[in-house]
Amino acid sequence: MSKSIPELYGSLVFNDSEMKARLPKDIYKALAKTINSGSHLELDVANSVAVAMKEWALEHGATHFTHWFQPMTGITAEKHDSFLSPTGVGEAIMEFSGKELVKGEPDASSFPSGGLRATFEARGYTAWDPTSFAFIKGHTLCIPTAFCSYSGEALDKKTPLLRSMEAVSKEATHLLHILGKTDVKRVNTTVGAEQEYFLVDKECYRLRKDLIFCRRTLFGAPAPKGQEMDDHYFGSIKPRVEAFMEELNEELWKLGIPAKTEHNEVAPAQHELAPVFETVNVAVDHNQLVMEMMKKVADRHGLACLLHEKPFEGINGSGKHNNWALSTDTGENLLNPGKTPAENTQFLLFLAAVVEAVDDYADLLRISVATAGNDHRLGANEAPPAVVSLFLGEELETVVDSIKSETYFEGKGAVQMSIGPKVLPHFTKDNTDRNRTSPFAFTGNKFEFRMPGSSLSLSGPNVILNTAVAESLAGFCKVLDGLTGSELDLAIHKLLKDTFTDHARIIFNGNGYTDEWLAEAKKRGLPNLKSTPEALPHLIAEKNIELFTKHHVLTKEELFSRYEILLEDYAKTIHIEAKTMEEMVQKDFLPSLFSYVNDLACTGSTKKELVPGITTKAEEKLITKLSGLADTISDELDILKDMIGTAEGMDDYLKAGTYYHDTILAEMETIRLAVNDAEVLIPEDYLPYPTYDALLFTFNCFAHREDRRLPEKFWAGGLFVSHFTMCHLHLKLLQSFSASRSYPLWHCFMKV
Repeated sequence: MSKSIPELYGSLVFNDSEMKARLPKDIYKALAKTINSGSHLELDVANSVAVAMKEWALEHGATHFTHWFQPMTGITAEKHDSFLSPTGVGEAIMEFSGKELVKGEPDASSFPSGGLRATFEARGYTAWDPTSFAFIKGHTLCIPTAFCSYSGEALDKKTPLLRSMEAVSKEATHLLHILGKTDVKRVNTTVGAEQEYFLVDKECYRLRKDLIFCRRTLFGAPAPKGQEMDDHYFGSIKPRVEAFMEELNEELWKLGIPAKTEHNEVAPAQHELAPVFETVNVAVDHNQLVMEMMKKVADRHGLACLLHEKPFEGINGSGKHNNWALSTDTGENLLNPGKTPAENTQFLLFLAAVVEAVDDYADLLRISVATAGNDHRLGANEAPPAVVSLFLGEELETVVDSIKSETYFEGKGAVQMSIGPKVLPHFTKDNTDRNRTSPFAFTGNKFEFRMPGSSLSLSGPNVILNTAVAESLAGFCKVLDGLTGSELDLAIHKLLKDTFTDHARIIFNGNGYTDEWLAEAKKRGLPNLKSTPEALPHLIAEKNIELFTKHHVLTKEELFSRYEILLEDYAKTIHIEAKTMEEMVQKDFLPSLFSYVNDLACTGSTKKELVPGITTKAEEKLITKLSGLADTISDELDILKDMIGTAEGMDDYLKAGTYYHDTILAEMETIRLAVNDAEVLIPEDYLPYPTYDALLFTFNCFAHREDRRLPEKFWAGGLFVSHFTMCHLHLKLLQSFSASRSYPLWHCFMKV
């Protein structure tokens, strides 16, 4: 690292310090007002900002600029334009105007729109989000923007997020003013996103069609060791991974991303990165960059970064915990209970609002994390169940119970932890334990939403949280507005009692992984939306349409478009997985299985030829087992092909998605189990893909190629020539020499 971390941090960001240094004072004040209060940005201000931004970018080697936005694909999009502007024959200048800064016009017809845009309706607009700083990536100035259609509908994930931030800020500020905090002008949602991921050898990755096309393995017999020893979590970081993490940190710090914590996660080859809290739209932008940089840096280290929620069967998948809080522009965390939470009226009101919001809109929170990948993870004793519940901890639950029963609460106060040996320091115990089985857990001064999957944009969950809490706060304001003194105190007391009583069902402090809790949740009337096709229709339920339209976060048309987009994405995802499985089994696995069976048969024949009367029981037993599995795989593959054909004929995405989930995924699991049973019987060097052993426990699958069956010449550019191909070579040799018998039979089938 050539620079110190403070020098490195934000060096590629046109941040507040750069703007303050480069902009005239009046322009800087006008821009700061826009950023802090959401006021309109005038064109003359934008022009001045554009000039300063361009000069800064050119100093850092930028040649192009782009409006960087987040369409409904779940990833980011960018179209690069050069600063170059020809002025005459052989002459040019570098230009960038306020108009180019504020507005872009990408083609909107090729992005998912859920029917909002027809193919011939191509015009779309990107609009600068000045609350998220511009940055340089490579040689391009990236300007964070929103993305909308010609008629103004949101076609992205940023626009609803900004709207939801305004909604919750408006209602939270109103409530604080009722409580006497009139100096508060704005309330911000803050988020810290814990990003889990896997690292595997890039060469192994390239030899797995399922990882390339589906981002998860469709087959894989378990390795002899998984995560049962609990020795990977927080374990010593391997040098190659540590080198990756070091470079990743540098790249993120340059972009002003506050990467703070890194460690090994539970599963082998699994890791985590966590940043410091930021305003939610900035946190979402930064998380998109984190995922992008993880992949880029991993590639430079000969690794592949896997962000799928369940890339490997039988071990923990990857989540993205969304740590959510509310903070005022005066620096106060509204979810900080203080030393005496039972006496902290402000905290209790905001706590009650969150409890009510999570209960009333649990279906929406489930929908916000609904993807084909995350369905494999939720409820698998590694992540929260599909049932949304809320964990408060022992002390806060006691406070809530005392409010409900109108009994006196006697807190325990601060408790000193003493571990035993005198040499170890004493420290204050937290008011509440952590519950990793809870989907929505209070963790001291924030809520940790544990359900989001690792590849998910965090825009969706935070749009739901912000809007749902805004609705609860609006209801509170309606009850309390205009009251003062003792009348206000009495109204708050009744409001808290009624809210906690009416929504107590959502509070659960126990083990969310158990079947007993699922039974209890059903008794409480909590929704259990186990799959994406089951969950998504709730998005367009009347109460949810009313929520979003009331707070001007999403129109009815925008909601229906997202419903269509999410259903289509789910169906297409499973379709790609099914087609990939079909190809891998048909073209790769079965030929490899046949090759091994053929070699076994040849071995048996050779033994009998060389030593008459010798037993071939072992070969016969293995051939019988593998042949039976081959028949099963082949038969089930035919069934899968027919199912795929049926699904392709469905026009209704809900019907198709349900069919893919209920029927095709079940058939794929049947094939998977049969392939896995066969895989454990086949020597690794016959297999057409790297095994779980290689993927999870080595960082170079083929570091010892001289020990493998196929010589180096058959590894051209990292491409593997299967044993089926080699079998054809064997047969050609046999045909050439069998007539003369000039070669012993076994020579034709000897290992290459």
